[in-house]
This record gives sequence, C-alpha cells and structure tokens, in this order.
Amino acid sequence: MDSPLETDLESSSDRPRVEEYMTQDVATVSADETVGAVARRIIESEDHNGFPVTDGRRVEGFVSARDLLLKDPDTPLFRVMSEELIVAHPEMKVTDAARVILRSGIQKLPVVDDAGNLVGIISNADVIRSQIERATPEKVGKLKRTLETIHDIEAAEERRTVSLADLTPTQSTVYADELEGREYELERGLAEPLVVIDNGGDLLLADGHHRVMAARRAGIEEMDAYVIVLPGRIDLGMARTARKEGLETLADVDIVDYARHPLVEATERLTDE
Repeated sequence: MDSPLETDLESSSDRPRVEEYMTQDVATVSADETVGAVARRIIESEDHNGFPVTDGRRVEGFVSARDLLLKDPDTPLFRVMSEELIVAHPEMKVTDAARVILRSGIQKLPVVDDAGNLVGIISNADVIRSQIERATPEKVGKLKRTLETIHDIEAAEERRTVSLADLTPTQSTVYADELEGREYELERGLAEPLVVIDNGGDLLLADGHHRVMAARRAGIEEMDAYVIVLPGRIDLGMARTARKEGLETLADVDIVDYARHPLVEATERLTDE
C-alpha cells in the first residue's frame, strides 16, 4: 500500500493530460459558411457558443457568438472569424490548459496535434471534471485506510453504479440552498462520484448526501460511486448513528429550507463584521 507521502509526491507523468478529458467528436464550421447560418446553429444548440473553423481537419480559426454580433447574415465566416488562435496539445497537462482558459477568459480550447489537425476540444467544464475525478480517489483512499486501521481489516475498493434506493444515509439533514448547486452540477455532468461503504451488503452513504438528494429530487435512480468493500459486517460508528437517528432510506433525510448552510452563514457574518 502506498504511503500518504508517496501518494502526495506524484510525478508529473501521473498528472492528467488534455487527451484524457477532451471531447473528440467536435462540431466544426467551414470558412465559407455564412454568419446567418452559424448564428442559427448557435441559437438552436444548448452546448455551443462558438465553433472551430476548419478546412478538412486543419484548424483555420475560431468563431464565437460575439464575433457574429451585428454582422450581415450573408457575410462569410472568413471575414469575421478569429485567426489568432489559442490551442492546446493532446499531451498538455490539464492544469496548464486550465491556466490558459482562466487567463484568456475563453471557455473552450481547440486541441490540435503536431500537424495542426483538430483532434478534440477541451472546455472549462472538462477541466473541473478532471479535478473532481482526482480529488475523490484521494478522499476514498483516506477513508479506506482509516477503516482498515481502526478495525484491523483489509478492505477492497470498487467503482460501481449504485441504486439510490439501496443506500442507507448517515446524515439526517441537507440544506435546500446547497441542493440547487448540486442540481446544477448533475445537469452538467460535474458531480463527484459518491463514496459508499459496503458493510456486508448494507450500502452506507459516507459522502455525497447533497448530491444524492439533488439526484432524487431530479428523478435520478442510479449514480456513480466509489465503494469501499469491507470483508464482512462490522459494527461501524456511522451505522450506529444512522440507527439511532432512524435513518433507513433517503426518505428519512430532512431537507432544511428555513436555514442557510452553516459555512455560508459564517462567511456572511464575517462579511458583515
């Protein structure tokens, strides 16, 4: 088992690369298309506010909704597109791509290979997802090591899709205002996987109560989860707490809509002072 020091001291080769998180199926436009035609594509799309302009697979420019504003609908794109492009390489570290996105103020970077051919596109949402997926395994590893140390066991770790109906909550309340943020993340595929403990067949929800309740409210029945599998049924403290508070299913979790999240309240008090 890796020590915490070894986990923290990851080499740069272990860091996620753009090619791991970019979208490979990229919608493009050609330079001879008109402003009006591309504007209609943007209006009718839920995901696009601009397109790479290509000749075959070679990138010639990028056109955004801003580039099209107040332009004659019959104007060809090569007259309005941005030709000075900021692009990423597939082997670029995601953290470096994130810096470019944040500093440039753009939302998406075309990804090109050594020959200048378009191979994908990476967005600010992809960057967020890459960081979420790296943070969660660290959280799971810490919990797994803690359980192994306390109970003198050796646990396993799995990635599963779990049914929300099978989960036993270990937290009695969630906050309505925070659910809105979790719903936003779910809609955009940015929610962290849950962290679940399989205690002899009982699935205890260790982390992700707001995500689960937001999903339940949205009619989602299954979610992605990291599952720590114990070698047998163990008398866990969180299981005792759940029993004491009468928590058997997600229906037993109260949604508090008359109070703000404690951290938000604390921040507001500090601001007021």
